[in-house]
Amino acid sequence: MTEKMIENNKVSVIGEIVSDFTFSHEVFGEGFYMVELSVNRLSEQADIIPLMVSERLVDVHKDYKGCTMEAVGQFRSYNRHEGTKNRLMLSVFVREIHFMDEFTDYTKTNKIFLDGYICKAPIYRKTPLGREIADLLLAVNRPYGKSDYIPCISWGRNARFASGFEVGTRVRIWGRVQSREYTKKITETECEKRIAYEVSISKLECDEF
Repeated sequence: MTEKMIENNKVSVIGEIVSDFTFSHEVFGEGFYMVELSVNRLSEQADIIPLMVSERLVDVHKDYKGCTMEAVGQFRSYNRHEGTKNRLMLSVFVREIHFMDEFTDYTKTNKIFLDGYICKAPIYRKTPLGREIADLLLAVNRPYGKSDYIPCISWGRNARFASGFEVGTRVRIWGRVQSREYTKKITETECEKRIAYEVSISKLECDEF
């Protein structure tokens, strides 16, 4: 059951560690730490992806900045309470780590597969230049009755196809994890720069009703 569940949420990212490990939380005496991985795109840009790593996988007190690493695991979400609101936080929950001397094939640096259910009506729109986009929110089941809520973005033909999905539709998605900077208005005079994480879809399938 557990193994089957894990098959519905698989991610692999390869990049350069660009931060120290910082303590996140502890579960049954096992400490979990956050670290940031810079993952190159085929373009000149890079995505900065947060990883959640158990202290049992790696020496979290060592400085790994500049090291190239592959992390394999699941894309997870949790709600962080901020005042009266909840904020959806996303990170890669790491199950395996592989350090690498060198890596050059940037077509394989960032891969994700999700098998879940549409939990909010898709938002379809066009950019000023006419590019079609559809935003999806996918609920992906986890063992013990939990779910992860993963924002996904599709383009072009995929966006047109996804715009017709109803809540509850089962969808399988292949793509990449990406980071995007945006400005959040806090008060009338105060703004804050934040980073959003989402899955950029390259291929999707759905179960017909």
